[in-house]
Amino acid sequence: MSSLRSLDENLISHIPPFRKLERVDIREILDAATPKRFSAGQAIFEEHEPAERFFLLLDGHVRVIRTTASGDQVIARHIVSGELMGIASAIGRTTYPASAVAIDDCLVLFWPTSLWKTFVEKYDGFATETYKTVGERISEANNHILELATQQVEQRVARALLRLAIQSSRITDEGMEIDFPLTRQNISEMTGTTLYTVSRLLSAWEKQGIVNSGRKKVIVTEMNKLKTLADLDPMADS
Repeated sequence: MSSLRSLDENLISHIPPFRKLERVDIREILDAATPKRFSAGQAIFEEHEPAERFFLLLDGHVRVIRTTASGDQVIARHIVSGELMGIASAIGRTTYPASAVAIDDCLVLFWPTSLWKTFVEKYDGFATETYKTVGERISEANNHILELATQQVEQRVARALLRLAIQSSRITDEGMEIDFPLTRQNISEMTGTTLYTVSRLLSAWEKQGIVNSGRKKVIVTEMNKLKTLADLDPMADS
């Protein structure tokens, strides 16, 4: 895509940081943006590199990865279309705190970080919604740390699959299919456990009719049973 003039303002007008803005403001924001496509597996930005840009994911899915002091990779979260990422300025950083890697083919818009202050000061609701997002992500990260410290492996894996199914899935004849490529290795990196353990759990859950997994694919076939494994109320809303 060579020009953003082909992008209608309605494309981002429903996204929280932009939904309070007038069309003229959204047009101004789009005119300041640069579109870019990333192929599956391609890094959008790297941990610790200078945060020179911030991004909006228009299409696709992105995996956020942190590297531990021992060199292990940990999947911190997943980004779906309509979410901002690389917003290091929102937490007072000048470098990216994690890497972002395209799970599938992605289309993003990005802006130079030098425009961050302008966006915050000029556009109604941008700061409020963005800092709300930051707060939610910090809370999510803290909960993840607590899960790693206090929960059994089975519970952690079940909760991870539930979060993904709720965040980004499509309904199929079999159940709720997580709608981006997901391997058992990915799940192990999300939950702080081994590939062997994840494989053992998924195989057992498949025999119980709770999930169905294949090559880079996971379908939750019995949501209430998975909630029970995650120690959540099966009657709770998804």
